[in-house]
Amino acid sequence: MIEIKIPRPGESINEVVLSKWFFPDGSLVKKDQEIGEIESDKATLPLIAPASGKLLIKVAEGSTVSVGTVACVIDDSVAVTIGEQSTRTAEKIETKEKNADVAAETPKQEIVAKSESPDFSPPQPEVSAKDTGHIKVSPLAQKLMEEHHLSLDDVLRGLRRLRKEDVEAVIRMQSSSDASVDSYKVDSDATEYRREERRPLTQLRKKLSQRLVSAKNETAMLTTFNEIDMSQVIHLRNTYQKAFSEKHGIKLGFMSFFSMAAAIALKKFPQVNSQLSGDEWIFFDYVDLGIAVQTDKGLMVPVIRNVEKMGLAEIEKEIARLAAKARNNRLSISEMEGGTFTITNGGVFGSLFSTPILNPPQAAILGMHNIVDRPVAVNGKVEIRPMMYVALSYDHRIIDGRDSVSFLVKIKELIENPMLMLIDGDNAANRLLDL
Repeated sequence: MIEIKIPRPGESINEVVLSKWFFPDGSLVKKDQEIGEIESDKATLPLIAPASGKLLIKVAEGSTVSVGTVACVIDDSVAVTIGEQSTRTAEKIETKEKNADVAAETPKQEIVAKSESPDFSPPQPEVSAKDTGHIKVSPLAQKLMEEHHLSLDDVLRGLRRLRKEDVEAVIRMQSSSDASVDSYKVDSDATEYRREERRPLTQLRKKLSQRLVSAKNETAMLTTFNEIDMSQVIHLRNTYQKAFSEKHGIKLGFMSFFSMAAAIALKKFPQVNSQLSGDEWIFFDYVDLGIAVQTDKGLMVPVIRNVEKMGLAEIEKEIARLAAKARNNRLSISEMEGGTFTITNGGVFGSLFSTPILNPPQAAILGMHNIVDRPVAVNGKVEIRPMMYVALSYDHRIIDGRDSVSFLVKIKELIENPMLMLIDGDNAANRLLDL
């Protein structure tokens, strides 16, 4: 028997929530398979099977447990082979067919009599293999079933039972296709089945809520705005996208341009790349950039280290790697700690204008938004240009208005003239003339 204990996600974390088991109790699992998932207020981590065998669960889903608690046990004396699993599946099917035959011989009057009892809960009928020939299984579903050694019966048995509301919903859908159905009646019927669902907050969502409230209540947050003409970056991206992808194996996006521009601007305005810690003001000579990523479990901010030393391709690859880990709930604590500045892009969801909230203890955050064609004045003429609003929220306790506005103007200058990034945002004539 091999015990699998709850790991410690971080130094200050003593309790976690066992959020999910990927296999039911008694399942056969293989070595190095992910068998479960734990969630803390900072990260979500998988439980990995150290050996093949039979899974014996000790902690129920949704339970809050201490670090070091035995979550499950694997009996490695049980061999896990495809042949054996197939034999077990065949035995299950044979047993279910026998149960179905016995149920068929049960007198109908007896079943009716039992169902009239208020304490009687009728058992859910098992679906046998011989009754499922009309069910079509997609190739992807079949592959997933084979990987986890599941039969069609196992999958159908795991589905919830049909309720009265489900059947009535199908009846209503069929009726809605009939032109003779009274639309008023359909609408009135639909309102009879309004439901509410209550879900407990996850540890990650609780922590996120606390941090957001703290940022609003404990900082002097202010936001300044500007707009950027994206013409040059869009032209550069469209012109060299194919060559860039072929050489680096990844597409060129807008986030890498803003990340590089932010790294350059933060060097010129170090107050924006600083933090307040008690009575001390901390400055950083490096840029650890947080990139806000929206996931199913909430907003997560993985950190790219030393962005000031990276090129566009390196930034794009690191963003893709961390974003994929975030969406799969596989970010480690170390990959989310220690950021000095954050960028969030609401434009991917269609946001035109917003005030991003600080990511404590950082003193500033840059918000990108949607790119929209708008009429602007260019050299005394009105032209249609792809424009983006940008916002910088900052802690006014340590960042003055002049520095915040100048920082955002520098971002605008670098994005509208991306070649300036080659000379760290300096004026080419000034550098040539040593001014």
